Amino acid sequence: MSEPAASDDFAALPDFSALFSNLTASFNSGKTRDLAWRRQQLKAVTKMMSERESDLFDALQSDLGKCAMESFTTETSYVGGDAAYSCKNLSRWTRKKRVSTPIVGQPGKSWVQPEPLGVVLIIGAWNYPVQLTLAGMSAAITAGNCVMIKPSELAPATSALLARLVPEYLDPDCIKVVEGAVPETTALLDLPFDHILYTGGGNVARIVMAAAAKHLTPVTLELGGKSPCVVLPDADLEATAKRIAWGKFTNAGQTCIAPDYILTDADTEALLLPLIEKSIHEMFGDDPQTSDSYGRIVNDRHFARVSAYIESGHAAIGGQCDADERYIAPTVITDVETGSTVMREEIFGPVLPIIRALNLEEAIAFIRSGDKPLAAYVFTNDKGAEKKFLEQVSCGNACINDVMMFMTVHELPFGGVGPSGMGAYSGRCGFETFSHMKAVMKRGWWPDLDVRYAPYTEKKFKFLRKIR
Repeated sequence: MSEPAASDDFAALPDFSALFSNLTASFNSGKTRDLAWRRQQLKAVTKMMSERESDLFDALQSDLGKCAMESFTTETSYVGGDAAYSCKNLSRWTRKKRVSTPIVGQPGKSWVQPEPLGVVLIIGAWNYPVQLTLAGMSAAITAGNCVMIKPSELAPATSALLARLVPEYLDPDCIKVVEGAVPETTALLDLPFDHILYTGGGNVARIVMAAAAKHLTPVTLELGGKSPCVVLPDADLEATAKRIAWGKFTNAGQTCIAPDYILTDADTEALLLPLIEKSIHEMFGDDPQTSDSYGRIVNDRHFARVSAYIESGHAAIGGQCDADERYIAPTVITDVETGSTVMREEIFGPVLPIIRALNLEEAIAFIRSGDKPLAAYVFTNDKGAEKKFLEQVSCGNACINDVMMFMTVHELPFGGVGPSGMGAYSGRCGFETFSHMKAVMKRGWWPDLDVRYAPYTEKKFKFLRKIR
Protein backbone atom coordinates (compact mmCIF):
# COMPACT_ATOMS: atom_id res chain seq x y z
CA MET A 1 0.00 0.00 0.00
CA SER A 2 1.18 3.49 -0.80
CA GLU A 3 0.70 6.39 1.57
CA PRO A 4 -2.80 7.89 1.68
CA ALA A 5 -3.27 11.22 -0.01
CA ALA A 6 -2.34 14.57 1.50
CA SER A 7 -5.13 16.77 2.85
CA ASP A 8 -5.04 19.02 -0.26
CA ASP A 9 -6.26 16.05 -2.32
CA PHE A 10 -9.28 15.31 -0.13
CA ALA A 11 -11.69 17.10 -2.48
CA ALA A 12 -10.85 14.57 -5.18
CA LEU A 13 -11.29 11.49 -3.01
CA PRO A 14 -13.93 8.96 -4.04
CA ASP A 15 -16.98 8.54 -1.82
CA PHE A 16 -17.52 5.01 -0.56
CA SER A 17 -20.09 5.96 2.09
CA ALA A 18 -22.94 4.38 0.10
CA LEU A 19 -21.06 1.08 -0.20
CA PHE A 20 -20.30 1.19 3.52
CA SER A 21 -23.95 1.95 4.34
CA ASN A 22 -25.07 -1.00 2.23
CA LEU A 23 -22.72 -3.31 4.11
CA THR A 24 -23.91 -1.91 7.43
CA ALA A 25 -27.54 -2.53 6.43
CA SER A 26 -26.69 -6.09 5.39
CA PHE A 27 -24.99 -6.71 8.72
CA ASN A 28 -27.88 -5.21 10.68
CA SER A 29 -30.29 -7.50 8.85
CA GLY A 30 -28.70 -10.42 10.70
CA LYS A 31 -27.87 -12.28 7.50
CA THR A 32 -24.21 -12.87 8.33
CA ARG A 33 -24.96 -14.23 11.81
CA ASP A 34 -26.52 -17.33 10.29
CA LEU A 35 -24.03 -20.21 10.47
CA ALA A 36 -25.45 -21.68 7.26
CA TRP A 37 -24.62 -18.43 5.44
CA ARG A 38 -21.08 -18.46 6.82
CA ARG A 39 -20.55 -22.07 5.72
CA GLN A 40 -21.87 -21.25 2.26
CA GLN A 41 -19.41 -18.38 1.87
CA LEU A 42 -16.44 -20.38 3.16
CA LYS A 43 -17.25 -23.25 0.80
CA ALA A 44 -17.47 -20.70 -2.01
CA VAL A 45 -13.94 -19.47 -1.18
CA THR A 46 -12.61 -23.02 -1.45
CA LYS A 47 -14.57 -23.54 -4.67
CA MET A 48 -13.19 -20.31 -6.15
CA MET A 49 -9.61 -21.36 -5.39
CA SER A 50 -10.21 -24.66 -7.17
CA GLU A 51 -12.36 -23.65 -10.13
CA ARG A 52 -10.45 -20.48 -10.97
CA GLU A 53 -7.02 -21.83 -10.16
CA SER A 54 -5.60 -21.30 -13.66
CA ASP A 55 -6.86 -17.69 -13.75
CA LEU A 56 -5.28 -17.01 -10.38
CA PHE A 57 -2.02 -18.64 -11.47
CA ASP A 58 -1.95 -16.44 -14.60
CA ALA A 59 -2.50 -13.28 -12.55
CA LEU A 60 0.24 -14.18 -10.08
CA GLN A 61 2.60 -14.97 -12.93
CA SER A 62 1.86 -11.58 -14.46
CA ASP A 63 2.36 -9.65 -11.22
CA LEU A 64 5.27 -11.52 -9.61
CA GLY A 65 6.54 -14.12 -12.04
CA LYS A 66 5.30 -16.92 -9.79
CA CYS A 67 5.23 -20.43 -11.18
CA ALA A 68 2.09 -22.55 -10.81
CA MET A 69 3.42 -24.78 -8.02
CA GLU A 70 4.59 -21.84 -5.92
CA SER A 71 1.25 -20.09 -6.46
CA PHE A 72 -0.56 -23.26 -5.42
CA THR A 73 1.46 -23.95 -2.26
CA THR A 74 1.69 -20.37 -0.99
CA GLU A 75 -1.54 -18.85 -2.27
CA THR A 76 -4.52 -20.85 -3.56
CA SER A 77 -4.17 -24.06 -1.54
CA TYR A 78 -3.47 -22.05 1.60
CA VAL A 79 -6.60 -19.93 1.16
CA GLY A 80 -8.76 -22.88 0.21
CA GLY A 81 -7.46 -25.03 3.05
CA ASP A 82 -7.84 -22.23 5.58
CA ALA A 83 -11.47 -21.63 4.56
CA ALA A 84 -12.23 -25.37 4.68
CA TYR A 85 -10.66 -25.66 8.14
CA SER A 86 -12.71 -22.73 9.43
CA CYS A 87 -15.88 -24.20 7.94
CA LYS A 88 -15.22 -27.54 9.63
CA ASN A 89 -14.71 -25.93 13.04
CA LEU A 90 -17.34 -23.19 12.82
CA SER A 91 -19.92 -24.84 15.10
CA ARG A 92 -17.35 -25.50 17.82
CA TRP A 93 -15.88 -22.01 17.70
CA THR A 94 -19.24 -20.24 17.86
CA ARG A 95 -20.57 -22.16 20.88
CA LYS A 96 -21.11 -20.37 24.15
CA LYS A 97 -18.36 -21.16 26.63
CA ARG A 98 -19.58 -21.73 30.15
CA VAL A 99 -17.51 -20.31 33.01
CA SER A 100 -17.91 -20.89 36.74
CA THR A 101 -20.04 -18.51 38.77
CA PRO A 102 -18.84 -17.71 42.32
CA ILE A 103 -21.04 -18.18 45.34
CA VAL A 104 -21.85 -14.45 45.53
CA GLY A 105 -23.40 -14.73 42.05
CA GLN A 106 -25.68 -17.65 42.94
CA PRO A 107 -28.22 -18.53 41.83
CA GLY A 108 -26.85 -17.85 38.37
CA LYS A 109 -24.82 -19.04 35.43
CA SER A 110 -22.22 -17.29 33.30
CA TRP A 111 -20.83 -17.73 29.82
CA VAL A 112 -18.82 -16.12 27.02
CA GLN A 113 -20.80 -15.65 23.82
CA PRO A 114 -18.95 -14.80 20.56
CA GLU A 115 -20.60 -12.17 18.38
CA PRO A 116 -19.50 -10.56 15.09
CA LEU A 117 -18.08 -7.05 15.12
CA GLY A 118 -19.86 -5.58 12.10
CA VAL A 119 -18.15 -4.32 8.94
CA VAL A 120 -14.47 -5.19 8.55
CA LEU A 121 -11.92 -3.62 6.18
CA ILE A 122 -9.20 -5.88 4.78
CA ILE A 123 -6.25 -4.05 3.17
CA GLY A 124 -4.27 -6.69 1.30
CA ALA A 125 -0.59 -6.86 0.37
CA TRP A 126 1.09 -7.24 -3.01
CA ASN A 127 3.65 -9.94 -2.23
CA TYR A 128 1.06 -12.67 -1.62
CA PRO A 129 -1.93 -10.86 -3.12
CA VAL A 130 -4.33 -13.80 -2.93
CA GLN A 131 -3.36 -15.26 0.45
CA LEU A 132 -2.91 -11.98 2.33
CA THR A 133 -6.24 -10.66 1.09
CA LEU A 134 -8.58 -13.63 1.12
CA ALA A 135 -7.32 -15.41 4.26
CA GLY A 136 -8.19 -12.35 6.34
CA MET A 137 -11.52 -12.08 4.54
CA SER A 138 -12.32 -15.72 5.35
CA ALA A 139 -11.55 -15.17 9.03
CA ALA A 140 -13.87 -12.16 9.11
CA ILE A 141 -16.62 -14.16 7.38
CA THR A 142 -16.15 -17.05 9.83
CA ALA A 143 -16.85 -14.62 12.66
CA GLY A 144 -20.04 -13.42 10.91
CA ASN A 145 -18.99 -10.01 9.60
CA CYS A 146 -19.56 -8.08 6.42
CA VAL A 147 -16.29 -7.33 4.62
CA MET A 148 -14.82 -4.59 2.44
CA ILE A 149 -11.71 -5.77 0.57
CA LYS A 150 -9.00 -3.48 -0.80
CA PRO A 151 -6.47 -5.53 -2.84
CA SER A 152 -3.04 -4.08 -3.47
CA GLU A 153 -2.69 -1.92 -6.57
CA LEU A 154 0.94 -3.10 -6.87
CA ALA A 155 -0.36 -6.49 -8.01
CA PRO A 156 -2.78 -5.13 -10.64
CA ALA A 157 -3.62 -8.38 -12.45
CA THR A 158 -4.51 -10.14 -9.20
CA SER A 159 -6.44 -7.11 -7.93
CA ALA A 160 -8.54 -6.97 -11.10
CA LEU A 161 -9.19 -10.71 -10.96
CA LEU A 162 -10.31 -10.62 -7.33
CA ALA A 163 -12.61 -7.69 -8.10
CA ARG A 164 -14.26 -9.89 -10.74
CA LEU A 165 -14.31 -13.23 -8.92
CA VAL A 166 -15.35 -12.22 -5.40
CA PRO A 167 -18.84 -10.95 -6.37
CA GLU A 168 -19.24 -13.95 -8.67
CA TYR A 169 -18.63 -16.49 -5.88
CA LEU A 170 -19.50 -14.65 -2.68
CA ASP A 171 -22.52 -12.72 -1.44
CA PRO A 172 -22.23 -9.25 -3.04
CA ASP A 173 -24.57 -7.73 -0.44
CA CYS A 174 -22.13 -8.60 2.35
CA ILE A 175 -18.68 -8.74 0.72
CA LYS A 176 -17.44 -5.99 -1.57
CA VAL A 177 -14.15 -5.24 -3.35
CA VAL A 178 -12.75 -1.75 -3.94
CA GLU A 179 -9.83 -1.42 -6.35
CA GLY A 180 -7.52 1.55 -6.50
CA ALA A 181 -4.46 3.13 -4.96
CA VAL A 182 -3.78 6.04 -2.62
CA PRO A 183 -7.03 8.02 -3.01
CA GLU A 184 -9.23 4.95 -2.64
CA THR A 185 -7.39 3.69 0.42
CA THR A 186 -7.49 7.13 2.01
CA ALA A 187 -11.23 7.39 1.43
CA LEU A 188 -11.85 3.94 2.90
CA LEU A 189 -9.81 4.77 6.01
CA ASP A 190 -12.10 7.74 6.63
CA LEU A 191 -15.07 5.41 7.24
CA PRO A 192 -16.02 4.05 10.70
CA PHE A 193 -15.23 0.37 10.21
CA ASP A 194 -15.61 -2.01 13.14
CA HIS A 195 -12.16 -3.55 12.56
CA ILE A 196 -9.28 -3.05 10.11
CA LEU A 197 -6.74 -5.67 9.06
CA TYR A 198 -3.73 -4.17 7.31
CA THR A 199 -0.79 -6.13 5.93
CA GLY A 200 2.27 -4.18 4.84
CA GLY A 201 5.00 -1.90 6.16
CA GLY A 202 5.38 0.06 9.36
CA ASN A 203 5.18 3.54 7.79
CA VAL A 204 1.75 2.95 6.30
CA ALA A 205 0.67 1.07 9.43
CA ARG A 206 1.09 4.30 11.39
CA ILE A 207 -1.21 6.06 8.93
CA VAL A 208 -3.77 3.26 9.25
CA MET A 209 -3.64 3.46 13.04
CA ALA A 210 -4.03 7.23 13.02
CA ALA A 211 -7.07 7.00 10.76
CA ALA A 212 -8.58 4.19 12.85
CA ALA A 213 -8.07 6.19 16.04
CA LYS A 214 -10.54 8.82 14.83
CA HIS A 215 -13.31 6.23 15.11
CA LEU A 216 -11.74 4.15 17.91
CA THR A 217 -11.59 1.30 15.41
CA PRO A 218 -9.48 -1.68 16.53
CA VAL A 219 -6.73 -2.74 14.14
CA THR A 220 -4.76 -5.86 13.37
CA LEU A 221 -1.41 -5.01 11.79
CA GLU A 222 0.63 -7.67 10.02
CA LEU A 223 3.95 -5.97 9.33
CA GLY A 224 7.45 -7.36 8.91
CA GLY A 225 10.95 -6.64 10.05
CA LYS A 226 14.31 -8.29 9.99
CA SER A 227 13.66 -11.95 10.75
CA PRO A 228 16.94 -13.48 12.00
CA CYS A 229 18.20 -16.97 11.31
CA VAL A 230 20.73 -18.31 13.82
CA VAL A 231 22.81 -21.30 12.69
CA LEU A 232 24.78 -23.09 15.40
CA PRO A 233 27.72 -25.40 14.60
CA ASP A 234 25.90 -28.56 15.73
CA ALA A 235 23.07 -28.15 13.18
CA ASP A 236 22.62 -30.47 10.21
CA LEU A 237 24.15 -27.96 7.82
CA GLU A 238 23.07 -29.62 4.59
CA ALA A 239 19.40 -29.59 5.62
CA THR A 240 19.85 -26.12 7.12
CA ALA A 241 21.24 -24.70 3.87
CA LYS A 242 18.44 -26.19 1.79
CA ARG A 243 15.70 -24.94 4.11
CA ILE A 244 17.14 -21.44 4.41
CA ALA A 245 17.61 -21.18 0.64
CA TRP A 246 14.02 -22.30 0.06
CA GLY A 247 12.62 -19.84 2.59
CA LYS A 248 14.74 -16.91 1.44
CA PHE A 249 14.34 -17.26 -2.32
CA THR A 250 10.70 -18.33 -2.56
CA ASN A 251 8.79 -15.49 -4.25
CA ALA A 252 12.18 -13.90 -4.98
CA GLY A 253 12.58 -13.13 -1.28
CA GLN A 254 9.41 -11.01 -1.14
CA THR A 255 8.05 -12.72 1.97
CA CYS A 256 7.53 -10.99 5.30
CA ILE A 257 8.61 -14.08 7.27
CA ALA A 258 11.58 -14.98 5.04
CA PRO A 259 14.98 -15.23 6.78
CA ASP A 260 16.31 -11.68 6.54
CA TYR A 261 19.87 -12.47 7.60
CA ILE A 262 21.99 -15.29 9.03
CA LEU A 263 23.90 -15.13 12.30
CA THR A 264 26.67 -17.70 12.64
CA ASP A 265 30.36 -18.10 13.47
CA ALA A 266 33.18 -17.96 10.91
CA ASP A 267 33.81 -21.72 10.74
CA THR A 268 30.12 -22.52 10.27
CA GLU A 269 29.81 -19.79 7.64
CA ALA A 270 32.64 -21.37 5.64
CA LEU A 271 30.84 -24.73 5.68
CA LEU A 272 27.38 -23.28 5.07
CA LEU A 273 28.13 -21.07 2.05
CA PRO A 274 28.90 -23.86 -0.46
CA LEU A 275 25.89 -25.80 0.77
CA ILE A 276 23.59 -22.80 0.17
CA GLU A 277 25.12 -22.41 -3.29
CA LYS A 278 24.48 -26.09 -3.96
CA SER A 279 20.86 -25.74 -2.82
CA ILE A 280 20.31 -22.74 -5.09
CA HIS A 281 21.72 -24.73 -8.02
CA GLU A 282 19.46 -27.70 -7.23
CA MET A 283 16.37 -25.48 -7.06
CA PHE A 284 16.99 -23.05 -9.92
CA GLY A 285 19.75 -24.55 -12.08
CA ASP A 286 22.93 -22.96 -13.45
CA ASP A 287 21.10 -19.75 -14.40
CA PRO A 288 18.14 -18.90 -12.12
CA GLN A 289 17.10 -16.18 -14.58
CA THR A 290 15.97 -18.91 -16.98
CA SER A 291 14.28 -21.01 -14.30
CA ASP A 292 10.50 -21.29 -14.36
CA SER A 293 10.65 -21.75 -10.58
CA TYR A 294 12.17 -18.35 -9.79
CA GLY A 295 10.12 -15.16 -9.57
CA ARG A 296 10.71 -11.48 -10.22
CA ILE A 297 10.72 -8.26 -8.19
CA VAL A 298 7.29 -6.63 -8.23
CA ASN A 299 8.23 -3.25 -9.77
CA ASP A 300 11.10 -0.99 -10.78
CA ARG A 301 11.16 0.93 -7.50
CA HIS A 302 11.59 -2.21 -5.44
CA PHE A 303 14.15 -3.55 -7.93
CA ALA A 304 16.31 -0.45 -7.45
CA ARG A 305 15.98 -0.64 -3.67
CA VAL A 306 16.84 -4.35 -3.35
CA SER A 307 19.63 -4.42 -5.94
CA ALA A 308 21.36 -1.57 -4.09
CA TYR A 309 21.66 -3.76 -0.99
CA ILE A 310 24.16 -6.01 -2.78
CA GLU A 311 26.75 -3.23 -2.54
CA SER A 312 26.62 -3.50 1.28
CA GLY A 313 28.93 -6.52 1.24
CA HIS A 314 30.77 -9.07 -0.86
CA ALA A 315 28.52 -11.12 -3.16
CA ALA A 316 29.75 -14.58 -2.20
CA ILE A 317 26.87 -16.13 -4.17
CA GLY A 318 24.92 -14.53 -7.03
CA GLY A 319 24.77 -10.76 -7.33
CA GLN A 320 23.62 -10.62 -10.97
CA CYS A 321 20.81 -8.18 -11.82
CA ASP A 322 18.74 -7.40 -14.92
CA ALA A 323 16.64 -4.25 -14.64
CA ASP A 324 14.66 -4.98 -17.83
CA GLU A 325 13.31 -8.20 -16.31
CA ARG A 326 13.39 -6.94 -12.71
CA TYR A 327 15.57 -10.00 -12.01
CA ILE A 328 17.89 -10.25 -9.03
CA ALA A 329 19.77 -13.52 -8.69
CA PRO A 330 19.60 -15.48 -5.41
CA THR A 331 22.37 -13.63 -3.59
CA VAL A 332 24.33 -14.17 -0.38
CA ILE A 333 26.57 -11.35 0.81
CA THR A 334 29.36 -11.57 3.39
CA ASP A 335 31.67 -9.05 5.10
CA VAL A 336 28.63 -6.94 5.94
CA GLU A 337 28.88 -4.05 8.40
CA THR A 338 26.19 -4.27 11.06
CA GLY A 339 25.40 -0.58 10.68
CA SER A 340 24.98 -0.73 6.90
CA THR A 341 21.68 0.01 5.16
CA VAL A 342 21.01 -3.65 4.42
CA MET A 343 21.11 -4.37 8.16
CA ARG A 344 18.95 -1.39 9.12
CA GLU A 345 16.06 -2.02 6.73
CA GLU A 346 13.89 -5.02 5.93
CA ILE A 347 15.33 -6.45 2.71
CA PHE A 348 12.20 -8.00 1.19
CA GLY A 349 14.12 -9.44 -1.72
CA PRO A 350 16.59 -12.22 -2.65
CA VAL A 351 19.64 -10.79 -0.85
CA LEU A 352 20.82 -12.71 2.22
CA PRO A 353 23.53 -11.15 4.44
CA ILE A 354 25.63 -13.29 6.79
CA ILE A 355 26.66 -11.64 10.05
CA ARG A 356 29.31 -13.14 12.33
CA ALA A 357 28.34 -14.13 15.87
CA LEU A 358 30.80 -16.07 18.00
CA ASN A 359 28.10 -17.98 19.87
CA LEU A 360 24.39 -18.14 20.70
CA GLU A 361 24.68 -15.50 23.41
CA GLU A 362 26.21 -13.00 21.00
CA ALA A 363 23.58 -13.80 18.36
CA ILE A 364 20.75 -13.27 20.85
CA ALA A 365 22.26 -9.97 22.01
CA PHE A 366 22.43 -8.79 18.41
CA ILE A 367 18.79 -9.71 17.74
CA ARG A 368 17.64 -8.02 20.92
CA SER A 369 19.47 -4.81 20.01
CA GLY A 370 16.96 -4.26 17.19
CA ASP A 371 13.19 -4.29 16.80
CA LYS A 372 11.25 -7.43 17.66
CA PRO A 373 10.97 -9.43 14.42
CA LEU A 374 7.90 -11.04 12.88
CA ALA A 375 9.70 -14.40 12.79
CA ALA A 376 12.90 -15.84 14.23
CA TYR A 377 14.71 -19.07 13.36
CA VAL A 378 17.34 -21.21 15.04
CA PHE A 379 19.07 -24.32 13.71
CA THR A 380 20.56 -26.56 16.40
CA ASN A 381 20.46 -30.04 17.92
CA ASP A 382 21.03 -28.63 21.41
CA LYS A 383 17.78 -28.56 23.43
CA GLY A 384 19.36 -26.14 25.89
CA ALA A 385 20.22 -23.71 23.10
CA GLU A 386 16.74 -24.09 21.68
CA LYS A 387 15.19 -23.30 25.08
CA LYS A 388 17.43 -20.26 25.59
CA PHE A 389 16.59 -18.92 22.13
CA LEU A 390 12.84 -19.24 22.65
CA GLU A 391 12.99 -17.69 26.12
CA GLN A 392 15.24 -14.77 25.23
CA VAL A 393 14.18 -13.81 21.69
CA SER A 394 10.83 -12.04 21.48
CA CYS A 395 9.21 -12.45 18.08
CA GLY A 396 5.82 -12.94 16.50
CA ASN A 397 6.51 -16.50 15.34
CA ALA A 398 9.40 -18.91 15.81
CA CYS A 399 10.56 -22.07 14.08
CA ILE A 400 13.29 -24.47 15.16
CA ASN A 401 15.34 -26.22 12.47
CA ASP A 402 13.25 -24.83 9.61
CA VAL A 403 11.80 -21.59 8.29
CA MET A 404 8.23 -20.39 7.63
CA MET A 405 6.64 -23.82 8.16
CA PHE A 406 4.55 -22.65 11.12
CA MET A 407 2.24 -21.19 8.45
CA THR A 408 1.05 -24.74 7.68
CA VAL A 409 -0.46 -25.12 11.18
CA HIS A 410 -3.91 -23.53 11.15
CA GLU A 411 -4.18 -23.47 14.94
CA LEU A 412 -1.00 -21.43 15.39
CA PRO A 413 -1.78 -17.70 15.54
CA PHE A 414 0.02 -15.63 12.92
CA GLY A 415 1.01 -12.15 14.02
CA GLY A 416 3.79 -9.85 15.10
CA VAL A 417 4.90 -8.17 18.29
CA GLY A 418 5.99 -4.57 18.78
CA PRO A 419 7.08 -2.97 15.49
CA SER A 420 6.43 -6.24 13.59
CA GLY A 421 2.71 -5.99 14.20
CA MET A 422 -0.18 -6.27 16.62
CA GLY A 423 -2.95 -8.80 16.83
CA ALA A 424 -3.04 -12.11 15.00
CA TYR A 425 -5.21 -14.34 12.86
CA SER A 426 -5.31 -17.89 11.43
CA GLY A 427 -7.65 -20.66 12.49
CA ARG A 428 -9.50 -20.11 15.73
CA CYS A 429 -7.35 -17.06 16.46
CA GLY A 430 -8.69 -15.44 13.30
CA PHE A 431 -12.26 -16.14 14.36
CA GLU A 432 -11.58 -14.56 17.75
CA THR A 433 -9.82 -11.53 16.22
CA PHE A 434 -12.94 -10.62 14.27
CA SER A 435 -15.36 -11.48 17.09
CA HIS A 436 -16.34 -9.78 20.31
CA MET A 437 -16.33 -12.21 23.19
CA LYS A 438 -19.41 -11.00 25.01
CA ALA A 439 -19.53 -11.71 28.75
CA VAL A 440 -23.01 -12.83 29.85
CA MET A 441 -24.50 -13.65 33.26
CA LYS A 442 -28.04 -14.89 33.94
CA ARG A 443 -29.42 -14.69 37.47
CA GLY A 444 -32.09 -16.79 39.09
CA TRP A 445 -34.93 -15.10 40.98
CA TRP A 446 -34.68 -16.99 44.25
CA PRO A 447 -33.19 -16.86 46.78
CA ASP A 448 -32.52 -13.12 46.59
CA LEU A 449 -30.39 -12.58 49.69
CA ASP A 450 -30.45 -9.08 51.06
CA VAL A 451 -26.79 -9.18 52.10
CA ARG A 452 -25.75 -6.99 49.13
CA TYR A 453 -28.40 -4.38 49.73
CA ALA A 454 -28.16 -1.34 52.01
CA PRO A 455 -28.22 -0.71 54.84
CA TYR A 456 -24.72 -2.15 55.19
CA THR A 457 -24.39 -3.71 58.65
CA GLU A 458 -21.55 -5.32 60.55
CA LYS A 459 -23.37 -8.65 60.34
CA LYS A 460 -23.59 -8.45 56.57
CA PHE A 461 -19.94 -7.38 56.40
CA LYS A 462 -18.79 -10.41 58.41
CA PHE A 463 -20.88 -12.73 56.26
CA LEU A 464 -19.38 -11.33 53.02
CA ARG A 465 -15.86 -11.79 54.36
CA LYS A 466 -16.57 -15.48 54.96
CA ILE A 467 -17.95 -16.24 51.50
CA ARG A 468 -15.54 -14.19 49.38
